Amino acid sequence: MNQEFLDLCQLDTLGIRAGHHRTAEGEHSEPLFNTSSYVFESAADAAAKFAGDVEGNVYSRYTNPTVKIFQDRIAALEGAEAAVATSSGMAAILSVCMALLKPGDEVLVSRSVFGTTSNLFGKFLVKFGISVKFVELAKLQDWQAAISPSTQMLFLETPSNPLCDVADLEALSALAKANNCRLVVDNCFCTPALQRPLELGADIVVHSATKYLDGQGRCVGGVAVGNKADMEEVLGFVRTAGPTMSAFNAWVFLKGLETLRLRMDAHCQNAQKLAEWLQGQDAIEQVYYAGLLDHPGHELAKKQQRGFGGVLSFKLKVSDEAQRRAAAWRFIDATRLVSLTANLGDVKTTIVHPATTTHSRLSDEEKVEAGISENLIRIAVGLEDINDLIVDMERGLAAL
Repeated sequence: MNQEFLDLCQLDTLGIRAGHHRTAEGEHSEPLFNTSSYVFESAADAAAKFAGDVEGNVYSRYTNPTVKIFQDRIAALEGAEAAVATSSGMAAILSVCMALLKPGDEVLVSRSVFGTTSNLFGKFLVKFGISVKFVELAKLQDWQAAISPSTQMLFLETPSNPLCDVADLEALSALAKANNCRLVVDNCFCTPALQRPLELGADIVVHSATKYLDGQGRCVGGVAVGNKADMEEVLGFVRTAGPTMSAFNAWVFLKGLETLRLRMDAHCQNAQKLAEWLQGQDAIEQVYYAGLLDHPGHELAKKQQRGFGGVLSFKLKVSDEAQRRAAAWRFIDATRLVSLTANLGDVKTTIVHPATTTHSRLSDEEKVEAGISENLIRIAVGLEDINDLIVDMERGLAAL
């Protein structure tokens, strides 16, 4: 399918058709190329492909036809020039940073990123001479105050994990451009079905394909998308270091992309209903979901997203601070339908206690700064019947 035709297609069509160019076999479904290497027509052909003078596959550590279909499809969905697939979402973030940063560079990172992302920047990248400052996601003035001549990248998630804070992407893009640095956005919670950060001025988007892009919790993978020049640098790192997506995982993700928009709409509907129900319960102190009218990021989310996503969190009303963890654990252990697992983006609803799982490696001070309290519970709302989910939440409340 040529690019001129694809440019006229809508997101649902791109999720099903983009990237696949049929082979001589005439297959209708995308083929799975389970091969580590490729045969050349001649020694001259091998030399030309190794040198990059002729386009073609050399070795599946960095080029594979099935992976290329996935890369081209997600690039089309995000409105990007190019994409590079990786072995995990964290590998995508690492690859972007290793490819585009150098010793002496500074990165501003939202405090509201996933716990492992925070560790990657604050514990590991600093070992390579990269300076890292953490700032409040939704406070533009904090980004403005923190940026300096050595800042080369602004990194954030919006909505954030797990409090669903929302960043003003257009304003941060303007700030980044005024200071000659890149804006990198983790779009995992929204996916291109709900939000396209590149259209709002971002330079690079990263995903954990493990989450909504797959949608059924089957495989681990990641992807970065952006302009061709940046993605060539990222591919160079992946080619050398090897955090490569497998052909099989890429094939699975392609199947997930076919239903992405339909699933995301259904996730949003269920999450909205559950958030509104939780907000009406006396035992709930606060619900964090941008679809609620009293959420501080509600209007901004309406402006830059098609929907509010499938992830919400809430705090139990526990007056004794020493009992907050115990109360949260009782709630979680009393549920029977939802799955106690740290993954999200699945058709199955998942529940987790961030303070002791996804954000457990943060120090106590870092947890306070990120708003991760002991009475906080995160739910990634799946596609079960909403009434069944509410009944399961009632089981949790009954255990308090």
